[in-house]
Amino acid sequence: MGKKGPTRHLKRHQSPPHWPIHRKAGVWTKRTKPGPHNIEDSISTTIVLRDQFKYAKTASEAKTILTNRKLLVDGKPRIETAFPIGLMDVIYIPDTGEYFRVLPDHGGKLKFQSIPSEEAAFKLYRITGKTSQRGGKTQLNLHDGSNVVINTEQDQYKVNDVLKIKIPEKEIQDHIEFKEMQQVIITGGRSQGAKGTLIGLGPEPGWKKTATIRTPEGDDIRTLSQYIFVVGANESMIKLEDDEEEA
Repeated sequence: MGKKGPTRHLKRHQSPPHWPIHRKAGVWTKRTKPGPHNIEDSISTTIVLRDQFKYAKTASEAKTILTNRKLLVDGKPRIETAFPIGLMDVIYIPDTGEYFRVLPDHGGKLKFQSIPSEEAAFKLYRITGKTSQRGGKTQLNLHDGSNVVINTEQDQYKVNDVLKIKIPEKEIQDHIEFKEMQQVIITGGRSQGAKGTLIGLGPEPGWKKTATIRTPEGDDIRTLSQYIFVVGANESMIKLEDDEEEA
């Protein structure tokens, strides 16, 4: 018997816990295809339209919506039924005029935060790595698998810094340093979804490095620094919750 390749199917009871689907409503669900985000950190376009927004009752209806280019992710129409949508992605639904940004939520879930149209013109990208290229160029590797190439002489960025980039043109508009006293949100671990001010970085090396944030309520949370996503200096560049929740 020959080698069997990777499975292209996914049973509901094996799907990531943050997916908004009923585990016993059926046998199969829509697996995300390889793309900008890992399956553990994303949701397929079909599930977003059918189970998250309720704009489709079946996968077939969701496919029709996608084929008609009625779902834009980061400024580009996405027609793939299994395209992965994940952290900080900007979603636009032309027929309803709605804009959303994908944010981390408590319990390991993802939240689709409603945002105004002017905020949907940019996306925040965390720098996960840097690569030197020929011709005096530097490639900045970003958290969603994409990259930006800049002149090395213009390189003022460090790993874990965050870039404000215009979409879909991918033009750098601003830069947020990863340092103490910045506004941050936690993207993983037991405290996922918490937000506050970064008040300290631990002395640990490598991936074990810790960070401490202070929430608006005055509580201190310690987590791994790799879970910290900077969203602003004095205040957040993006909307993190609804006005009702802020009040």
